Amino acid sequence: MKLYEYESKELARKYGIPVPRGKVAFTPDDAEAVAREIGKPVAVKSQVLVGRRGLAGGILFADTPDEARRIAEKLLGSTIRGVRVEAVLVEEKACIEKEYYLSMTVDRFARKPVILASYMGGVEVEELVREHPESLLKIHVDPGIGITSYMARYIVKHFGLPLSYTSSLMKILEGMWKMMNELDLELVEFNPLALTCNKELVALDAKIIVDDNSLYKHKEFAEKSLREYSGVELEARKLGFAYVELDGDIGIIGNGAGLTMATMDLVNLYGGKPANFLDVGGGASRERVKEAVKILLKHPRTKVVLVNIFGGITRCDEVAAGLVAALKETGSKKPVVVRLLGTNEEEGRRILREAGIHAFSELDDAVKKAVELAG
Repeated sequence: MKLYEYESKELARKYGIPVPRGKVAFTPDDAEAVAREIGKPVAVKSQVLVGRRGLAGGILFADTPDEARRIAEKLLGSTIRGVRVEAVLVEEKACIEKEYYLSMTVDRFARKPVILASYMGGVEVEELVREHPESLLKIHVDPGIGITSYMARYIVKHFGLPLSYTSSLMKILEGMWKMMNELDLELVEFNPLALTCNKELVALDAKIIVDDNSLYKHKEFAEKSLREYSGVELEARKLGFAYVELDGDIGIIGNGAGLTMATMDLVNLYGGKPANFLDVGGGASRERVKEAVKILLKHPRTKVVLVNIFGGITRCDEVAAGLVAALKETGSKKPVVVRLLGTNEEEGRRILREAGIHAFSELDDAVKKAVELAG
Protein backbone atom coordinates (compact mmCIF):
# COMPACT_ATOMS: atom_id res chain seq x y z
CA MET A 1 0.00 0.00 0.00
CA LYS A 2 1.38 3.39 -1.05
CA LEU A 3 1.07 6.43 1.17
CA TYR A 4 0.61 9.96 -0.12
CA GLU A 5 3.58 12.28 0.18
CA TYR A 6 1.98 14.29 2.97
CA GLU A 7 1.31 11.10 4.96
CA SER A 8 4.86 9.90 4.38
CA LYS A 9 6.24 13.22 5.59
CA GLU A 10 4.03 13.20 8.67
CA LEU A 11 5.52 9.81 9.57
CA ALA A 12 9.04 10.99 8.75
CA ARG A 13 8.58 13.97 11.06
CA LYS A 14 7.28 11.67 13.80
CA TYR A 15 10.44 9.54 13.50
CA GLY A 16 12.80 12.49 13.70
CA ILE A 17 13.58 12.92 10.01
CA PRO A 18 13.78 16.57 8.84
CA VAL A 19 11.13 17.59 6.29
CA PRO A 20 9.96 21.06 5.16
CA ARG A 21 7.24 22.83 7.13
CA GLY A 22 3.89 22.21 5.50
CA LYS A 23 0.36 20.82 5.63
CA VAL A 24 -2.09 19.12 3.33
CA ALA A 25 -4.88 21.23 1.81
CA PHE A 26 -8.13 19.98 0.32
CA THR A 27 -9.49 23.36 -0.80
CA PRO A 28 -7.99 26.59 -2.21
CA ASP A 29 -8.91 28.32 1.07
CA ASP A 30 -6.91 25.71 3.00
CA ALA A 31 -3.93 26.22 0.68
CA GLU A 32 -4.00 29.97 1.19
CA ALA A 33 -4.24 29.57 4.97
CA VAL A 34 -1.27 27.17 5.09
CA ALA A 35 0.84 29.47 2.90
CA ARG A 36 -0.04 32.43 5.13
CA GLU A 37 0.92 30.43 8.23
CA ILE A 38 4.29 29.50 6.69
CA GLY A 39 4.93 33.12 5.75
CA LYS A 40 7.46 32.32 3.02
CA PRO A 41 7.41 31.19 -0.63
CA VAL A 42 5.85 27.74 -0.87
CA ALA A 43 5.68 24.68 -3.09
CA VAL A 44 2.17 23.47 -3.95
CA LYS A 45 2.39 19.75 -4.72
CA SER A 46 -0.38 17.57 -6.16
CA GLN A 47 -1.03 14.52 -3.97
CA VAL A 48 -1.35 11.61 -6.38
CA LEU A 49 0.05 8.09 -6.17
CA VAL A 50 1.91 8.27 -9.48
CA GLY A 51 5.47 9.18 -10.40
CA ARG A 52 6.88 12.06 -12.45
CA ARG A 53 4.12 14.44 -11.38
CA GLY A 54 6.53 17.39 -11.60
CA LEU A 55 7.02 16.77 -15.32
CA ALA A 56 3.23 16.65 -15.68
CA GLY A 57 2.82 20.09 -14.09
CA GLY A 58 1.75 18.75 -10.71
CA ILE A 59 4.28 20.74 -8.65
CA LEU A 60 4.17 24.55 -8.77
CA PHE A 61 5.60 27.37 -6.66
CA ALA A 62 3.98 30.42 -5.08
CA ASP A 63 5.53 33.56 -3.60
CA THR A 64 2.37 34.74 -1.84
CA PRO A 65 -0.68 33.17 -0.14
CA ASP A 66 -2.93 34.54 -2.91
CA GLU A 67 -0.77 32.87 -5.53
CA ALA A 68 -0.88 29.61 -3.54
CA ARG A 69 -4.66 29.81 -3.62
CA ARG A 70 -4.73 30.34 -7.40
CA ILE A 71 -2.38 27.40 -7.95
CA ALA A 72 -4.50 25.17 -5.69
CA GLU A 73 -7.60 26.16 -7.69
CA LYS A 74 -5.77 25.05 -10.83
CA LEU A 75 -4.46 21.76 -9.44
CA LEU A 76 -7.41 20.54 -7.37
CA GLY A 77 -9.76 18.58 -9.60
CA SER A 78 -7.20 18.34 -12.39
CA THR A 79 -5.78 15.06 -13.67
CA ILE A 80 -2.15 13.99 -13.35
CA ARG A 81 -1.27 10.94 -15.47
CA GLY A 82 -4.85 9.75 -15.35
CA VAL A 83 -5.37 10.33 -11.61
CA ARG A 84 -7.62 13.07 -10.23
CA VAL A 85 -6.00 15.47 -7.74
CA GLU A 86 -8.05 15.62 -4.52
CA ALA A 87 -5.46 17.31 -2.28
CA VAL A 88 -2.28 19.38 -2.42
CA LEU A 89 0.65 19.61 -0.03
CA VAL A 90 1.62 23.21 0.70
CA GLU A 91 5.10 23.42 2.17
CA GLU A 92 7.97 25.84 2.54
CA LYS A 93 9.99 26.20 -0.67
CA ALA A 94 13.50 24.90 -0.07
CA CYS A 95 16.75 26.55 -1.09
CA ILE A 96 18.68 23.61 -2.50
CA GLU A 97 22.44 23.32 -2.73
CA LYS A 98 22.67 19.63 -3.71
CA GLU A 99 20.26 16.71 -4.14
CA TYR A 100 20.82 13.08 -3.14
CA TYR A 101 18.89 9.81 -3.23
CA LEU A 102 18.34 7.71 -0.09
CA SER A 103 16.07 4.73 0.44
CA MET A 104 15.65 1.61 2.53
CA THR A 105 13.92 -1.49 1.23
CA VAL A 106 14.18 -5.30 1.24
CA ASP A 107 16.64 -7.14 -1.00
CA ARG A 108 14.70 -10.33 -1.69
CA PHE A 109 17.70 -12.06 -3.24
CA ALA A 110 19.98 -11.38 -0.26
CA ARG A 111 17.02 -11.77 2.15
CA LYS A 112 18.11 -8.68 4.03
CA PRO A 113 17.12 -5.03 4.33
CA VAL A 114 19.24 -2.81 2.10
CA ILE A 115 20.11 0.89 2.03
CA LEU A 116 20.39 2.50 -1.41
CA ALA A 117 22.20 5.84 -1.66
CA SER A 118 23.23 7.98 -4.61
CA TYR A 119 24.88 11.35 -5.05
CA MET A 120 22.41 11.92 -7.92
CA GLY A 121 19.05 12.94 -6.42
CA GLY A 122 15.77 13.69 -8.13
CA VAL A 123 16.31 10.77 -10.54
CA GLU A 124 14.18 7.60 -10.59
CA VAL A 125 16.12 4.73 -9.01
CA GLU A 126 15.46 2.56 -12.08
CA GLU A 127 17.20 5.19 -14.20
CA LEU A 128 20.12 5.30 -11.77
CA VAL A 129 20.55 1.54 -12.04
CA ARG A 130 20.31 1.64 -15.83
CA GLU A 131 22.20 4.83 -16.71
CA HIS A 132 24.43 5.62 -13.71
CA PRO A 133 25.12 2.39 -11.78
CA GLU A 134 28.38 3.82 -10.42
CA SER A 135 26.40 6.47 -8.52
CA LEU A 136 24.39 3.92 -6.51
CA LEU A 137 25.72 2.58 -3.21
CA LYS A 138 24.17 -0.56 -1.64
CA ILE A 139 24.62 -1.42 2.03
CA HIS A 140 22.91 -4.50 3.47
CA VAL A 141 21.70 -4.26 7.06
CA ASP A 142 21.99 -7.18 9.47
CA PRO A 143 18.55 -7.31 11.17
CA GLY A 144 20.19 -8.47 14.39
CA ILE A 145 22.50 -5.46 14.51
CA GLY A 146 20.65 -2.66 12.75
CA ILE A 147 22.12 0.68 11.69
CA THR A 148 25.75 1.36 12.61
CA SER A 149 27.81 4.54 12.44
CA TYR A 150 30.09 3.19 9.72
CA MET A 151 27.07 3.03 7.37
CA ALA A 152 26.41 6.73 7.90
CA ARG A 153 30.10 7.58 7.37
CA TYR A 154 30.22 5.46 4.22
CA ILE A 155 27.17 7.23 2.75
CA VAL A 156 28.42 10.70 3.74
CA LYS A 157 31.69 9.96 1.96
CA HIS A 158 29.79 8.64 -1.09
CA PHE A 159 27.74 11.86 -1.15
CA GLY A 160 30.96 13.88 -1.10
CA LEU A 161 30.00 15.60 2.15
CA PRO A 162 32.29 16.44 5.09
CA LEU A 163 32.30 13.80 7.84
CA SER A 164 30.68 16.38 10.13
CA TYR A 165 27.36 15.35 8.49
CA THR A 166 27.67 11.80 9.84
CA SER A 167 25.55 12.45 12.93
CA SER A 168 22.77 14.11 10.87
CA LEU A 169 22.66 11.24 8.43
CA MET A 170 22.85 8.69 11.25
CA LYS A 171 19.71 10.23 12.77
CA ILE A 172 17.91 9.93 9.43
CA LEU A 173 19.00 6.30 8.94
CA GLU A 174 17.93 5.36 12.47
CA GLY A 175 14.53 6.94 11.86
CA MET A 176 14.13 5.03 8.60
CA TRP A 177 15.16 1.77 10.27
CA LYS A 178 12.72 2.27 13.12
CA MET A 179 9.90 3.04 10.67
CA MET A 180 10.67 -0.06 8.59
CA ASN A 181 10.46 -2.33 11.61
CA GLU A 182 7.59 -0.76 13.57
CA LEU A 183 5.32 -0.13 10.56
CA ASP A 184 6.21 -3.19 8.44
CA LEU A 185 7.29 -1.15 5.44
CA GLU A 186 8.47 -2.39 2.06
CA LEU A 187 10.05 0.93 1.12
CA VAL A 188 11.08 4.25 2.64
CA GLU A 189 12.45 6.59 -0.02
CA PHE A 190 13.62 10.20 0.11
CA ASN A 191 14.18 11.48 -3.40
CA PRO A 192 15.56 13.97 -3.15
CA LEU A 193 17.24 14.17 0.21
CA ALA A 194 18.62 17.68 -0.13
CA LEU A 195 21.47 19.67 1.31
CA THR A 196 19.83 23.05 1.81
CA CYS A 197 21.46 26.48 1.68
CA ASN A 198 21.38 26.35 5.50
CA LYS A 199 23.68 23.29 5.30
CA GLU A 200 20.98 20.94 6.60
CA LEU A 201 19.91 17.55 5.22
CA VAL A 202 16.15 17.65 4.55
CA ALA A 203 13.83 15.12 2.88
CA LEU A 204 12.12 17.16 0.15
CA ASP A 205 10.08 14.25 -1.17
CA ALA A 206 9.04 11.09 0.64
CA LYS A 207 7.61 7.81 -0.56
CA ILE A 208 6.49 5.01 1.74
CA ILE A 209 5.02 1.63 0.83
CA VAL A 210 3.43 -0.51 3.55
CA ASP A 211 3.49 -4.30 3.24
CA ASP A 212 -0.09 -5.31 2.37
CA ASN A 213 0.33 -8.51 4.38
CA SER A 214 0.76 -6.46 7.57
CA LEU A 215 -2.37 -4.31 7.23
CA TYR A 216 -4.26 -6.42 9.77
CA LYS A 217 -1.82 -5.08 12.38
CA HIS A 218 -2.08 -1.44 11.29
CA LYS A 219 -5.70 -0.33 11.30
CA GLU A 220 -4.68 3.25 10.47
CA PHE A 221 -3.42 2.00 7.10
CA ALA A 222 -5.98 -0.74 6.45
CA GLU A 223 -8.81 1.80 6.10
CA LYS A 224 -6.94 3.46 3.22
CA SER A 225 -5.72 0.31 1.47
CA LEU A 226 -8.03 0.45 -1.59
CA ARG A 227 -7.67 4.12 -2.47
CA GLU A 228 -4.52 3.69 -4.60
CA TYR A 229 -6.34 1.54 -7.13
CA SER A 230 -7.98 2.90 -10.25
CA GLY A 231 -11.57 2.03 -11.09
CA VAL A 232 -10.34 -0.76 -13.36
CA GLU A 233 -8.06 -2.17 -10.65
CA LEU A 234 -10.88 -2.11 -8.09
CA GLU A 235 -13.23 -3.92 -10.45
CA ALA A 236 -10.60 -6.57 -11.21
CA ARG A 237 -9.82 -7.13 -7.54
CA LYS A 238 -13.50 -7.43 -6.64
CA LEU A 239 -13.78 -10.20 -9.23
CA GLY A 240 -10.78 -11.96 -7.72
CA PHE A 241 -8.27 -11.31 -10.51
CA ALA A 242 -4.59 -10.64 -9.92
CA TYR A 243 -4.32 -7.28 -11.71
CA VAL A 244 -1.61 -4.64 -11.99
CA GLU A 245 -2.02 -1.40 -13.94
CA LEU A 246 0.82 -0.42 -16.31
CA ASP A 247 1.46 2.43 -18.76
CA GLY A 248 1.12 0.77 -22.15
CA ASP A 249 -1.73 0.15 -24.62
CA ILE A 250 -1.75 -3.65 -25.12
CA GLY A 251 -4.05 -5.39 -22.64
CA ILE A 252 -2.61 -8.69 -21.37
CA ILE A 253 -4.53 -11.72 -20.07
CA GLY A 254 -2.91 -15.04 -19.15
CA ASN A 255 -3.62 -18.05 -16.96
CA GLY A 256 -0.79 -18.24 -14.46
CA ALA A 257 1.51 -15.50 -13.21
CA GLY A 258 4.61 -16.87 -14.94
CA LEU A 259 2.87 -17.25 -18.30
CA THR A 260 1.38 -13.76 -18.05
CA MET A 261 4.74 -12.18 -17.20
CA ALA A 262 6.45 -14.07 -20.03
CA THR A 263 3.79 -12.71 -22.38
CA MET A 264 4.50 -9.18 -21.17
CA ASP A 265 8.24 -9.70 -21.71
CA LEU A 266 7.62 -10.84 -25.28
CA VAL A 267 5.39 -7.82 -25.96
CA ASN A 268 8.24 -5.58 -24.81
CA LEU A 269 10.72 -7.55 -26.92
CA TYR A 270 8.69 -6.92 -30.08
CA GLY A 271 8.34 -3.20 -29.37
CA GLY A 272 4.95 -3.09 -27.68
CA LYS A 273 3.95 -1.78 -24.26
CA PRO A 274 1.74 -3.81 -21.89
CA ALA A 275 -1.20 -1.92 -20.40
CA ASN A 276 -1.58 -4.32 -17.50
CA PHE A 277 -0.95 -7.69 -15.89
CA LEU A 278 -4.10 -9.81 -15.52
CA ASP A 279 -3.95 -13.43 -14.38
CA VAL A 280 -7.26 -15.32 -14.60
CA GLY A 281 -5.74 -18.32 -12.81
CA GLY A 282 -5.94 -22.02 -13.53
CA GLY A 283 -9.17 -23.72 -14.57
CA ALA A 284 -10.67 -20.42 -15.72
CA SER A 285 -14.34 -20.80 -16.63
CA ARG A 286 -16.16 -19.25 -19.59
CA GLU A 287 -17.71 -16.65 -17.26
CA ARG A 288 -14.39 -15.75 -15.65
CA VAL A 289 -12.68 -15.25 -19.01
CA LYS A 290 -15.61 -13.16 -20.21
CA GLU A 291 -15.38 -10.80 -17.23
CA ALA A 292 -11.60 -10.46 -17.60
CA VAL A 293 -11.86 -9.53 -21.27
CA LYS A 294 -14.69 -7.07 -20.57
CA ILE A 295 -12.50 -5.26 -18.04
CA LEU A 296 -9.76 -4.70 -20.61
CA LEU A 297 -12.12 -3.83 -23.46
CA LYS A 298 -13.55 -1.02 -21.30
CA HIS A 299 -10.12 0.35 -20.39
CA PRO A 300 -9.73 3.68 -22.24
CA ARG A 301 -6.00 3.24 -22.92
CA THR A 302 -6.15 -0.33 -24.28
CA LYS A 303 -5.91 -0.48 -28.09
CA VAL A 304 -5.78 -4.26 -28.40
CA VAL A 305 -6.26 -7.20 -26.04
CA LEU A 306 -3.77 -10.08 -26.12
CA VAL A 307 -4.88 -13.35 -24.48
CA ASN A 308 -2.41 -16.19 -23.86
CA ILE A 309 -3.92 -19.43 -22.54
CA PHE A 310 -2.28 -22.78 -21.87
CA GLY A 311 -5.03 -25.35 -21.60
CA GLY A 312 -4.25 -27.90 -18.94
CA ILE A 313 -7.24 -28.00 -16.63
CA THR A 314 -8.41 -24.92 -18.53
CA ARG A 315 -10.41 -25.84 -21.65
CA CYS A 316 -9.55 -23.74 -24.69
CA ASP A 317 -13.07 -24.01 -26.14
CA GLU A 318 -14.49 -22.59 -22.88
CA VAL A 319 -12.00 -19.73 -23.08
CA ALA A 320 -13.00 -19.04 -26.69
CA ALA A 321 -16.70 -19.00 -25.79
CA GLY A 322 -16.01 -16.50 -23.00
CA LEU A 323 -14.08 -14.23 -25.36
CA VAL A 324 -16.84 -14.23 -27.95
CA ALA A 325 -19.45 -13.50 -25.25
CA ALA A 326 -17.40 -10.55 -23.96
CA LEU A 327 -17.23 -8.96 -27.40
CA LYS A 328 -20.97 -9.46 -27.97
CA GLU A 329 -21.94 -7.99 -24.59
CA THR A 330 -19.69 -4.94 -24.84
CA GLY A 331 -20.09 -4.31 -28.57
CA SER A 332 -16.44 -3.32 -28.56
CA LYS A 333 -14.61 -2.97 -31.87
CA LYS A 334 -11.18 -3.25 -30.26
CA PRO A 335 -9.17 -6.10 -31.79
CA VAL A 336 -8.53 -9.20 -29.71
CA VAL A 337 -5.59 -11.53 -30.39
CA VAL A 338 -5.56 -14.98 -28.81
CA ARG A 339 -2.97 -17.72 -28.44
CA LEU A 340 -4.48 -21.07 -27.42
CA LEU A 341 -2.49 -24.21 -26.70
CA GLY A 342 -3.67 -27.36 -24.94
CA THR A 343 -7.01 -28.99 -24.15
CA ASN A 344 -9.51 -28.54 -27.02
CA GLU A 345 -7.27 -25.93 -28.68
CA GLU A 346 -8.42 -26.68 -32.24
CA GLU A 347 -12.08 -26.28 -31.28
CA GLY A 348 -11.21 -23.09 -29.42
CA ARG A 349 -9.43 -21.57 -32.41
CA ARG A 350 -12.34 -22.56 -34.68
CA ILE A 351 -14.80 -20.71 -32.43
CA LEU A 352 -12.59 -17.64 -32.41
CA ARG A 353 -11.99 -17.54 -36.16
CA GLU A 354 -15.70 -17.89 -36.89
CA ALA A 355 -16.21 -14.82 -34.68
CA GLY A 356 -13.51 -12.89 -36.57
CA ILE A 357 -10.99 -13.01 -33.70
CA HIS A 358 -7.28 -13.43 -34.46
CA ALA A 359 -6.31 -16.90 -33.17
CA PHE A 360 -2.84 -18.47 -33.07
CA SER A 361 -1.08 -21.54 -31.72
CA GLU A 362 2.36 -19.88 -31.53
CA LEU A 363 2.88 -17.11 -28.96
CA ASP A 364 5.41 -15.20 -31.08
CA ASP A 365 2.90 -14.92 -33.92
CA ALA A 366 0.17 -13.70 -31.56
CA VAL A 367 2.41 -11.10 -29.93
CA LYS A 368 3.65 -9.77 -33.28
CA LYS A 369 0.04 -9.38 -34.44
CA ALA A 370 -0.98 -7.57 -31.24
CA VAL A 371 1.97 -5.15 -31.50
CA GLU A 372 1.12 -4.52 -35.17
CA LEU A 373 -2.54 -3.78 -34.35
CA ALA A 374 -1.56 -1.45 -31.50
CA GLY A 375 0.41 0.62 -33.98
